[in-house]
Amino acid sequence: MGSLNRIYGMLLRHIYLLRGSWPRILELAYWPVMQMILWGFITQFFVGHSEWVAQAAGLLLAAVLLWDVLFRSQLGVTLPFYEELFSRNLGHLFVSPLRPWELIVSLLGISTLRTLIGVVPAALLAIPLYHYSIFDMGLPLLVFFTQLLVTGWALGLMVSGLVLRFGLGAQSLAWVAVFALAPISGIYYPISVLPGWLQPIALGLPSAHVFEGMRSVLLGQGFDTGHFLFALVLNILYLCLGAALFIRVFHVARKRGLLLHSGE
Repeated sequence: MGSLNRIYGMLLRHIYLLRGSWPRILELAYWPVMQMILWGFITQFFVGHSEWVAQAAGLLLAAVLLWDVLFRSQLGVTLPFYEELFSRNLGHLFVSPLRPWELIVSLLGISTLRTLIGVVPAALLAIPLYHYSIFDMGLPLLVFFTQLLVTGWALGLMVSGLVLRFGLGAQSLAWVAVFALAPISGIYYPISVLPGWLQPIALGLPSAHVFEGMRSVLLGQGFDTGHFLFALVLNILYLCLGAALFIRVFHVARKRGLLLHSGE
């Protein structure tokens, strides 16, 4: 009976933990649903566009590599911030003259470095393995990389602000948030594949314009200035919002003493 009681007690502990944390509950259903939606749209597109199969290798490899830029730039902001929270070091940092905007700039800098370290080797390895070089895109590649990098920064700052506000129980948002963008960013298929009501929402994301522009270049249709400008304006807007949210939450956290009590 003693073993059963201890097992029951541990089960209750984790049930109460789950019940008291909406991000954990959301995460349980999130991943299967997101995978189903993403691969459903991919299947739907290729079934109706078999002529793309001949070009799929280059298109899909470019899409995967550029998607990784967005993914890693976002994690490049959130994970270093999490490390400060895990080590309970955030309060100590701000005993120094460090200002919130200086922390933001440093997070964006390390995000850029981590993204380059993660993506460049994969892009180089694709050349001997698949005889495909994403660098053949030339100058547009630099534009796409920069745009997706900034999108990741904005998302990373928003997620970091929410984690600072709600605690490390919300840390899964680092993965949940970025993958929520995947089905509506048109990574592997045009935005026109999405339901009509979802297309305006998708076009409100900088990432959707970047991937539409990428396909335009790879299919020989040239660099789409319209998608570039839309992505640029949206990125400026979202980066400002992300920075404003982070700084606002930071000031609230400092007043409530959350900086000294953050941790695992």
